[in-house]
Order: sequence, then C-alpha cells, then structure tokens
Amino acid sequence: MILLVLALVPIAFVLACTATWAVLCVSRRVGAMDTAPMPGQVKAERRAVPNTGGIGIFVGVALPLAGALSAVPLLAGRPEVLPEAAAAHLPGLGERAPMGLALLGCATLLHVLGLIDDRRPLGPFLKLGVMAMPALVMAWGFDTRLLTLLDAYVGGAWASIAVSVLWFLAVTNAFNFIDNMDGLAGGVAGVASACLLATALIAGQWFVASVLALTLGSVLGFLVFNRPPAKLFMGDGGSLVLGFLLAFLTVRATYLYDGQQTPPMHAVFTPIVILAIPLYDLVSVVSIRLSQGRSPFVGDLQHFSHRLVRRGLSKPAAVGVICGLSLVVGIGGVFLPSLDSWQAVLVGVQTVLVLVVIATFEWASSPRGQG
Repeated sequence: MILLVLALVPIAFVLACTATWAVLCVSRRVGAMDTAPMPGQVKAERRAVPNTGGIGIFVGVALPLAGALSAVPLLAGRPEVLPEAAAAHLPGLGERAPMGLALLGCATLLHVLGLIDDRRPLGPFLKLGVMAMPALVMAWGFDTRLLTLLDAYVGGAWASIAVSVLWFLAVTNAFNFIDNMDGLAGGVAGVASACLLATALIAGQWFVASVLALTLGSVLGFLVFNRPPAKLFMGDGGSLVLGFLLAFLTVRATYLYDGQQTPPMHAVFTPIVILAIPLYDLVSVVSIRLSQGRSPFVGDLQHFSHRLVRRGLSKPAAVGVICGLSLVVGIGGVFLPSLDSWQAVLVGVQTVLVLVVIATFEWASSPRGQG
C-alpha cells in the first residue's frame, strides 16, 4: 500500500506541472498578472508575472481526489479490478467518501476566494470570515478536532471545535503570509507535506497519506515554474488551499507508530514542530505590525524572508535557509511520536532552541526599532 500511495506523488506532479504550464500560457495571453497593492499594503516591486499558479496546485490535488471519490461506488462491487492492497482498503475509503467530498468542496471554496482576491484584493475581514467557514465545516461537521479532552471539562464539544477552527485559521494564514518570495511557500509546503506524509505512512493512515502525497506532488509540479526567478506565482488561489489542506491533514493524522493503539500524549505537538517555521513567520510578523500600531492583516515587507534579505542574504539564499530550517525541525517532528517522553522533550527543546537562535540572531543583527 505504501508504494501505491507514493505513486500518487508523480501522478500529481504531472497533473500540476501540465496544468501550471497551461495556466501560465493563458495568463500571459490574457494579462492576468500580479495585482497592485491594496491601500496601506506594501508589496515588492511589481513584476510582469502571472499570479494564477495556484490553479495548477489545485488541479493536482482536486482532480485525482475527485476521481477516486467518484470511482468508489463503481468499484464497490468489483474490487477484483484493483490491486489487492488497494482493494482491502476500499470499504474504508467508502466510509471516508463524505469527508473527502467535504474536503474537496471546502478547498474549492478557498481556491475561488483566492482567485477572486488575486484579481481584485478583498478586505482582510471578509477573507477571514470566509476562511472560517471551511474550518467550521470540517471541525463541527466531520469531527476533525484537536484537544477533544477539553470537552470533558466544559460539558460540550465547543472548546475543541474553537481550538480546531483557530488552528485551521493559523495554518492557512501562515502559508498565505509566507508566500512572499519565489519558491518560498511552495518549498516550505513541500517540506511540511513530505514530513507529514512520512508520519502518515508510518501510522498506516492511507487516506491522509494519499492526500498528502497529492499535495506534495502538486507543490513539486508548481515549483518547476516558481523556482527563482519565478515564471508565475501561486497567489492566494494556491496558498489558501495549501494552508487549509495541511491544517486539515495535521488534525486528521493520528501519529501512531509501530503498532500503537493510541498515540503518546506528546504526539499532539508533532504538527507544531513540523510547521514551526511558517508559524514563527506568522507570529513574528503579526507581533512586529502590532508593535508598530499597524493592522496585522495589511501586508508589508517585514516577513522572516524579508528580514533575512535585509541582513545580507540574497532572496534565493533566504528561501533556501527557510526551507532548510523547516526540514531541520520537520525531521524531529517525524520521529516525535515514536519517542519516549524524555526523548520527546529533547525534540521539543531542540525546536524551541532553533526558534530562539533565529530570534536572537534577528534581534542582535537589527538596528533597534527595525524588524
């Protein structure tokens, strides 16, 4: 089954790469280029580059997922046409079909929201309200919840639903925020998808692993055209979808290891460790904006990547450093569920130290009052 799941990576890669190439050609023809900043927003100097690459990412994930969900009823009576390993999991896929359809619908909503925003920037609170809808659907309607143990203390599911919606919004916005340099959001999403895919394969969570494989392949296909210097950007039509998918998949993952029936308590920190770098960017840039009396939702050039460039790195080097840091903490996250408690503490300390070293370097190398 592992090989079947991994086979989805090249399938998604080919679909995303082909779709991205087609979108690039059409976008150049119709002039669908990156838009001017909205009032108060600060953006890098505009380039004649289309911002429609998210369509390729969406196609790479959505098309195979929709095809698989559509085929489930047709194959239910004919499992013999499938490889034996896949046929054994056909009933489980059938049980997850409603959730898969909801996931596809929510991703489509965010994709459309992003495409609209890429053409005519929307207000941040309107976007945030729409982004909360898929989060609520998955958390409430399909029991995709974090920290369900909280519910016993408050007499209902509202606490875990609230925490889960906040997690969805945080991760979705983290990838929306980090999409600010050529290859950055795609590179970080690729690292996170690969690390989470490893944890899902170890746990034998084939639905989660399959969607992660599609996400990884789609990101790699997009990066063919987005590596510096980028021929096109993913735009919000891609970053919102990637953030939402990774938020959903981190919650659905069980983080089991080697036949465990229940994950250790510290496994709940696995997604935080794997996504530590984009979350650091989100928290740090919001803190900087608030400290300056500015809205945290109005874009500027104070992200982690921009701060590294101001300290002497080239843009490709800054992207490489951030992707490398994501891999450093991500590897620890992959092994976290398999560790004893004292070993897990070491991984946690390592992750915190990485963030502290980054923050210390930034503080020590920055003129006071600047990010």
